[in-house]
Amino acid sequence: MLERIRGMQSGLRRSEQKIAEVVLKRPHSVVNASVAEVAREAQVSQPTVVRFCRSIGCAGFQDFKLRLAQDLATGTPYVHEEVRPDDPVVDVAAKVLNRSIASLTRVRNHTNPEALEAAVRILAEAQRMEFYGFGASGVVAMDAQNKFFRLGIPCVAYTDFHVQAMSATLLGPNAAALVISHTGRTRELLRSVDLALDSGAKVVALTSGGSPLAEKATVSLLVDVVEDTSMYTPMVSRLAHLAMLDVLQVAVALRRGVNLAESLARSKRPIRERRLGQRG
Repeated sequence: MLERIRGMQSGLRRSEQKIAEVVLKRPHSVVNASVAEVAREAQVSQPTVVRFCRSIGCAGFQDFKLRLAQDLATGTPYVHEEVRPDDPVVDVAAKVLNRSIASLTRVRNHTNPEALEAAVRILAEAQRMEFYGFGASGVVAMDAQNKFFRLGIPCVAYTDFHVQAMSATLLGPNAAALVISHTGRTRELLRSVDLALDSGAKVVALTSGGSPLAEKATVSLLVDVVEDTSMYTPMVSRLAHLAMLDVLQVAVALRRGVNLAESLARSKRPIRERRLGQRG
């Protein structure tokens, strides 16, 4: 929960940001506090506290406290070591890799099994798949196409809004769209989701909890990692999304009865034939 709150803090209402600051500063106190006590410390109303809980993907205040308590009791500590200009290269490598490892561990520990099962069912039953994303998420979308076409499923990745929008309107009830966005707040991407849903298609989202994309999608796989994508190119969120794509591809292959090893070998055969032989 703490990582989710940090990641979403800048997109919350100002009154909700005050609550986020209190939670991040004193999480253990908040677990044992009442709604009135949290409201008083953040200098907001009690309904604002409840709205804050819903904004970050919880059913209410009690659900929020339960999840926060579980995080504090069993969660993997989030590793955040800031890289400094005077760091030796070996320290830079350690910090970047430690952050990536911690983020992947957190995604593993906090993946919702019901949502994952529902996403796999949608993708396994789809007769066509489309993958949507912009920027760094567009690169992830193209990787998704590269993974899933090997299962014999007609699929394509679109990273241009106009093409996305036109294609989304034609999907139909036998298709699925997998939509990738760390922030889940890009207007054009949300428009493509609306068009896909209007066509009767189902939408699976890889995004952050509490985002507009998470709320719109048929099924949302929440990948909550702390990353300032307003200034920097996504790093840990991109890695987490790629890892979840691997999970989905393997699970979909098993669900569809595809012999993954045989399918991958067959798709690689034309490439292998074009390679130069090794020297003796």
